[in-house]
Amino acid sequence: MVVLQTMGAAVARATTTLPLYAAMQFRSNERWHHATRRVQIGRVVSASSSAHSRGSTSTNDGQTAKETVPSGATTPFHLAIPVHDVQAAREFFGGVLGCPEGRSAKTWVDFNLFGHQVVCHEVRNYNAATSANAVDGDPVPVPHFGLAMSVPEFHAMAERVRAAGVRFIIEPHIRFVGQPGEQWTMFFKDSSGNALEFKAMTTPSNLFAKYVVE
Repeated sequence: MVVLQTMGAAVARATTTLPLYAAMQFRSNERWHHATRRVQIGRVVSASSSAHSRGSTSTNDGQTAKETVPSGATTPFHLAIPVHDVQAAREFFGGVLGCPEGRSAKTWVDFNLFGHQVVCHEVRNYNAATSANAVDGDPVPVPHFGLAMSVPEFHAMAERVRAAGVRFIIEPHIRFVGQPGEQWTMFFKDSSGNALEFKAMTTPSNLFAKYVVE
């Protein structure tokens, strides 16, 4: 149950079961891959349903009528980001985060980030510059991207990132306590300085809840 947070376009990967929003072995790594497998199985079913809902149907008079995509349907997002070194990106996204690698060339590489396509393009001497915005007392780096996950997936990711020695910009914790937007959140950067956020709503259906945060 995961979703990408930003920018989009489709890829030929399966979709997730929620709306839109790394490297040790042994038991922690094993739990991670089992959880990922369960998510991927769910995506195959969802992808099939979504593809059917976007298709066309023939009416009795021979006319072709387009079906309406359900409001809750999701499609994979495509996000391209600059990195200073493709191999370093492989080590981070593939090794630390555990993302399967897709197509690649000398200066770019695709990754499957929980069913969403992230493409790392090499830009020599690139170093991400971020600003910060205060969110519930935390200096949130802007821009950033990431995923909304289930709570178990969030904690598995936190263990994986910590075990890999990645430094958290914002340590895993709960924010917006007692509010509709209550969520687990954590921030860290990739090998090129791009900021990522992974979050998990304590009530998943509130991901898009509309209210004014005090």
